[in-house]
Amino acid sequence: MTGTTDRRVTANLALTLDGRYHGPGGPSDFDLFVPYVTSEVARDHLTRIHQGATTALLGRVNAEGFMGFWPTVAEDAGADPRDRGYAKWLVDTEKVVLSTTLTEAPWERTRVVNAPAADVVAGLRAEGGGDILVNSSASVIKPLLAADLVDRLYLLVLPEIAGGGGRLFEDGLPSTRWAVSRQETGELGEMAVIYDRVR
Repeated sequence: MTGTTDRRVTANLALTLDGRYHGPGGPSDFDLFVPYVTSEVARDHLTRIHQGATTALLGRVNAEGFMGFWPTVAEDAGADPRDRGYAKWLVDTEKVVLSTTLTEAPWERTRVVNAPAADVVAGLRAEGGGDILVNSSASVIKPLLAADLVDRLYLLVLPEIAGGGGRLFEDGLPSTRWAVSRQETGELGEMAVIYDRVR
């Protein structure tokens, strides 16, 4: 296809053993995730996810949460250096937010797009270089998995069964094969795994 680049689409998400990205209490139910996402292994994993990424692709809810939190971490000299490194990357990088309700971006270096995730990725792949990182936005990751457009998955798998909540891998996804390129287990039993799409 003329005008396209070899930009990879990467996605990061923490999941329970039963594949949930939040608990049964709804989208803000993250209590069982907290001990794991602040572990040494999780923080090292956070450092890896943005290496090579030049664009952050986010859903509106995640964008609002992230931009309300991470800029303060970027300025906090006492923050863990790995958290601060990710925060600075997020603040400084190009951000594309998918939204049907926002009309203008309330953050610097951000554009709002009201279009299907697959179409937005096609446009991003036709410009610039570096990875396109979808960080913790299941509403964006799901349609990209359905269209087989994700090249790398950064998963933090927690040794917990939530018993309810949003599920990332739903019935109807295309059959795909993935290779483990890195795996690390933390003291709490959490596993940071990088899967690359075998094409």
